[in-house]
Parts: sequence; structure tokens; C-alpha cells
Amino acid sequence: QVQLVESGGGLVQAGGSLRLSCVASGRTFSSFGMGWFRQAPGKEREFVAAISRSGGVTSYADSVKGRITISRDNTKNTVYLQMNSLKPEDTALYYCAATETIVTATTQHYDYWGQGTQVTVSS
Repeated sequence: QVQLVESGGGLVQAGGSLRLSCVASGRTFSSFGMGWFRQAPGKEREFVAAISRSGGVTSYADSVKGRITISRDNTKNTVYLQMNSLKPEDTALYYCAATETIVTATTQHYDYWGQGTQVTVSS
């Protein structure tokens, strides 16, 4: 089992920045690919970004490219999501997730999920 705990969400004005963190415990962190997803009220959960086990490969949703950066520190069992130039449409509950298999943009490929951290961007 892996436990994931997100933090760093909050209320920010449009154009502002936030850095989300997700700390993992219970298993060897570097054996998992990691992803960030988000879910706005009334909408399906959607992919934001993913990172390979070593951190050498990253991928992003088109809607966040150039504004959001995913990174990880395997010595701290932590994955980060640096979000800049935030827009009201970025408002959502943000989840981190861990996969033991392939790192993709598909929720079904992730085995473990955190409880989420709320990001609200005001206009």
C-alpha cells in the first residue's frame, strides 16, 4: 500500500502561483510513476501532468503546458506541481496518484490516490 497526502492548495488571484506537494509513504517511492489530476465541480477528473520514476520524463495536458511544471524528489518521497499564471478555469480539487505500471494520462492506470487539495483561482 501507498499513502499519498497532498498539500499546498489555496485561494489565489488570477495570474498568481501555487506549488502543490504530495508526500508518499508505505512503499519505495522511486518505484512509482506519479501523476497529478484535477476535478472541477460537475466535471470528470482530468489529467494535468505525469512524471516517470526517475523524473527524467514528464508529460502535460495541453491546457497547462508552459504554465505548470511537475517534478519529484525521490529522497523526500515527494512529487510537486508548480503552477504559474493561474486562471479561473484551473479551479479544481487536485489529486496526486501513483502507478506501479505505465505512466499515462489515464486515471485507470493509477493504483493509489490521495484525498486531494483544493485550488481556487479568483478572477
